[in-house]
Amino acid sequence: MKDPAAIVKMIERLKNLKTRDMYLNDFFHTWKESDDELSATFAVAEIFRALRENNISAKVFDSGLGISIFRDNSTRTRFSFASACNMLGLEVQDLDEKVSQIAHGETVRETANMVSFMADVIGIRDDMYIGKGHTYMKEVASAVQEGYDDGVLEQRPTLVNLQCDIDHPTQTMADMLHVINHFGGVENLKGKKVAMTWAYSPSYGKPLSVPQGIIGLFTRFGMDVVLAHPEGYNVMGDIEDIALSQAKASGGSYMRVNSMSDAFKDADIVYPKSWAPFAVMEERTTLVEQGKFDDLKDLEKRCLLNNAKYKDWECTEELMATTKQGKALYMHCLPADISGLSCKQGEVSASVFDRYRVPLYKQASYKPYIIAAMIFLSKFRDPAKKLDELLTAGVKRIK
Repeated sequence: MKDPAAIVKMIERLKNLKTRDMYLNDFFHTWKESDDELSATFAVAEIFRALRENNISAKVFDSGLGISIFRDNSTRTRFSFASACNMLGLEVQDLDEKVSQIAHGETVRETANMVSFMADVIGIRDDMYIGKGHTYMKEVASAVQEGYDDGVLEQRPTLVNLQCDIDHPTQTMADMLHVINHFGGVENLKGKKVAMTWAYSPSYGKPLSVPQGIIGLFTRFGMDVVLAHPEGYNVMGDIEDIALSQAKASGGSYMRVNSMSDAFKDADIVYPKSWAPFAVMEERTTLVEQGKFDDLKDLEKRCLLNNAKYKDWECTEELMATTKQGKALYMHCLPADISGLSCKQGEVSASVFDRYRVPLYKQASYKPYIIAAMIFLSKFRDPAKKLDELLTAGVKRIK
């Protein structure tokens, strides 16, 4: 637990970071943010956690709405968004497209403006269809900007990407903050080996955004990032290009292998998780667009049969023993497919998962603070000054 004096030091460090471009702006992909902007997001998240530990309110809104739009199922991200908004003083309203006028043909432009009259942030999760999720988010952002420019909206709500088809920034930023704390500071990350590996799952169509988000963020920190998957389970090539470029700039490395054991060998961090091949996700998107739902069922069968060829891609005690001193940090965005528990055979053995249960929960716990930091930095031109005011006021969260 950090005391108020430590919080003061954290705020002082924040003052040296350039965050002006985050003001009144959206958060889409981590690789589109500067080093200072990423550092500021981590710093504000840590300050918010410290304020809460010291029973100091972080409420900066007297009223306002956080609109959540989830086009895919969610537990952790949904509650993390709600927690972040609540901590800052915003009410949360979920837009259920099935019971809204969207079901009757209302346009994105109209919907975006109608829900935004008193909204300060819109969080969107749309991750299942290639070329659709990020495109939809940009369309919403454009619509509210137009509404603001036309004088329809008194303020333009910030858009936060809660997971799209390309990136999952709130997840990977929370993951990285967990890693930073685990290894005792960002200065200790250079040269650490990260194994982002595919793992077997008895399910179909898991998004690409987590592995893409990991290689698109962790390569910023001088780490040696390895992406491992069976032949054909490729992610988007553009994201791999970004990873290669960032690794070169940071003094780290990026490579792709087709062996889980090669990736795990001497790794400091392992992140075994299933995803669908990019080609499959593209085909899936096309079939849905064309309404070919019988063909979609055939695609699912083919994909599951192909997955079944790689049941040995499982995070086991034997594989974990080959990591750095047998003590690599095991990570997962959750829920994991746990062999013998949530499924017959899956991504990770029950014994490995159980050993890392507490670190996994800690990993997940950073997400509300990361989301709150993203919202906060978009709303205050001088975030350090506002945080100083919160600390000085010392309003008790629990009276």
